[in-house]
Amino acid sequence: QVQLVETGGGLVQAGGSLRLSCAASGGTPSSGAMGWFRQAPGKEREFVAALSLRVIVKHYGDSVKGRFTISRDNAKNTVYLQMDNLKPEDTAVYYCVGGAEPGSNPGSYNSWGQGTQVTVSS
Repeated sequence: QVQLVETGGGLVQAGGSLRLSCAASGGTPSSGAMGWFRQAPGKEREFVAALSLRVIVKHYGDSVKGRFTISRDNAKNTVYLQMDNLKPEDTAVYYCVGGAEPGSNPGSYNSWGQGTQVTVSS
């Protein structure tokens, strides 16, 4: 079973940047996909970004395209989410996920981290 641990959340002003990290351990997959979802209070879980671990395939949610960048360091078993030009509506708990394919369906991921809070003030 893969364990995922997110770090890097916090409080930032609108227009600022944060970088989230997700370290995988315990049977780290060499193939498949990793990504990020987020959930704000009272809202449904939302797809943010995902990438394939073996080929250069990346997907982004419409609300973050052009502002967020997902990347990986396979040697460190770590995936990053660089978040720039943050907006108050980006405030949410961000979850790292691992699965077979880099899609936007949360049901396709079988590993989830505990989440890290991101708060963007106006």
